[in-house]
Amino acid sequence: MSRWACAIEGCDDTFDAVEDAIVHQTAEHERHECKVCGTVVPDGYFAIRHAFDEHTRAEFVRAYDADSDAVRQREQVKDEIESVVDLQSVVERIDGAV
Repeated sequence: MSRWACAIEGCDDTFDAVEDAIVHQTAEHERHECKVCGTVVPDGYFAIRHAFDEHTRAEFVRAYDADSDAVRQREQVKDEIESVVDLQSVVERIDGAV
């Protein structure tokens, strides 16, 4: 069974379930302020999701001084997570922790 890495810089935590990794990112790490619009979101998956669901790839590239490889890497992470995640359970766990 492959493990899911937190993947936020400086964090080496890994998890058996992607939902555990996302809850960890949300609960244990600082929030991320979007450089495009200023919205504050949890770092990690939710920051990637926000960037690519709310903004164009060109906006992301300009705001983050990113290149096409950075865009592809984040799109791949987003797609991989969304192919297996139960987002409803993540939301319920996060809401239950508040």
